[in-house]
Amino acid sequence: MKELTNNKKQFFEIAQKLVNFNKISHAYLIEIGDYDQDIPYVLDFIKMILCPNKKFSFNSNCSECNICELIQSGNYPDLMIVEPDGQWIKKNQLLALQSEYQNKSLLGNKRIYIIKNADRFNASSANTILKFLEEPEDDIIAILLTTNRYHVIETILSRCQILTLANTEDVDFEIDDNLFQLMKFIVQKDQLFICYNEIVENILPDKGVAKEKFSQVSSILLSYLDFLSGKVDFFDEQLLSILSNLDMDKILDIVALIEEEVRKLEYNVNYKLWLDALFAKLIGGGCND
Repeated sequence: MKELTNNKKQFFEIAQKLVNFNKISHAYLIEIGDYDQDIPYVLDFIKMILCPNKKFSFNSNCSECNICELIQSGNYPDLMIVEPDGQWIKKNQLLALQSEYQNKSLLGNKRIYIIKNADRFNASSANTILKFLEEPEDDIIAILLTTNRYHVIETILSRCQILTLANTEDVDFEIDDNLFQLMKFIVQKDQLFICYNEIVENILPDKGVAKEKFSQVSSILLSYLDFLSGKVDFFDEQLLSILSNLDMDKILDIVALIEEEVRKLEYNVNYKLWLDALFAKLIGGGCND
């Protein structure tokens, strides 16, 4: 496997866990940095899903089936790519996609479609793709691509699991008492409302602090996944003591929920109502609702 940047290693590791644990979603939104550079990694993700041999290696084929080679060469019959017709993705393009996917898979495998520039739906095409996403079939997977998830219509974004290939800065922060307490509250779940006033007054007093703290929580959880997978040999002992009861599925669910909910702070939302909703989802386990 060729040398990958940290963000792409993280994408690879999360994607591999999703496949290995059969946690494949019906819809993904992948935030990318550059279409030309990152499309090969998207195709690699598709190979991971479809290859019967489950031999995962970025930028290569398994050499034991023709599926990987067909995907790499752009000739896989059950993979369609939609991109804007002019400035927008248009309704007729999506109707044609839906019509095509009413047919059975030619290879008896999952059918996948990629939509480039998922931030360029107009009102008509957005309604059309929403109907497709809201009534998913077991053998159809949507992969939507964008260079900025915050430009994607919220109703579309909320129906997708978010992954990222975009470059992100390495996070270097001190795990202070407030962050440690927040991690404990999230893991213990029921403490979120029991200690609500303490959390609001001392740990998450406003939107800005909340964005920072929850971003740090996500980073810690992803680092813990690295520790579990053997990528890193050391993990903070205090954090290890409170995270050891979380399995991989739960960690991925919490990270996905935080990604989805923190994005809403970009809009003019009532902070207290937002926090109440987030806590309720963390307690109820509604990370994929």
